[in-house]
Amino acid sequence: MAKLTNCLDTFSIYVGTYKKYNEGSIYGEWLNLSDYSNYDELLQAMQDLHQDEDEPEIMFQDYECSEFFIKQKLISECHLSVNIYEIAEEINNSDYDFEVIEAYAECVSYYHEDISDLLDSLSDSYYGEYSSDEDFAQTTLEQDGSIPENLPSYIYIDWEATARHLMYDYMSSKGYYFRN
Repeated sequence: MAKLTNCLDTFSIYVGTYKKYNEGSIYGEWLNLSDYSNYDELLQAMQDLHQDEDEPEIMFQDYECSEFFIKQKLISECHLSVNIYEIAEEINNSDYDFEVIEAYAECVSYYHEDISDLLDSLSDSYYGEYSSDEDFAQTTLEQDGSIPENLPSYIYIDWEATARHLMYDYMSSKGYYFRN
């Protein structure tokens, strides 16, 4: 089995069935998505786990994963997207750390399975990681030449107010900054 890296490494599901649950049993097992190379392999493992039922109706009684997958509606009690591995591969092959993608999706309230659109718009708007709005404002204005290098010592810039106004055109989450 191939092992995917990055965004599926911490994605686990507790797989039971509705039949067992309705009969008072929560029997199932935790499965790590990174242990399977594709959805079909995972599905086979789920069916093997509940081979005592003719047609097990799979139930995801619990899951541990990034909020990103939940907000993207890729996992719920009765659903795991058949595209989860393709989505993960696209994320893993992108030029961005998963944390940046999560932060951007949170900023734009993006909830859709077509991750390509999200990654395209991310590449157009990503500005980097900064410790504060003030740090972001100062770095951005210095880099674009808005602030002369040899500013006289008697001139003071209120970075808090500058950042507050600059942030009308930007958004941030978890220290990552993006253009609106």
